[in-house]
Amino acid sequence: MPFHIELVGSLAAIITTMCWIPQIMKIVRYRETASISLITNVSLALGVFLWLCYGLLIGSWPVIAANGLTLLLILTILGLKLRYG
Repeated sequence: MPFHIELVGSLAAIITTMCWIPQIMKIVRYRETASISLITNVSLALGVFLWLCYGLLIGSWPVIAANGLTLLLILTILGLKLRYG
């Protein structure tokens, strides 16, 4: 695939993966998750898990890496949601 296409995909993966870090930091700082939807985040985790499976099936390391890390971050948010409820 051409470099510029890979670059666009890589930037998209970095941005959409790292966007969860400020949310995690805010939850940890304030220990408050009332405004976070459990159903939405469970659905998102399931969708990201399926994207990870898809990446594994097609052997795409960028898809695997981005969705693997995103899944970990979303599961962290879910764990914090359950903890601070």
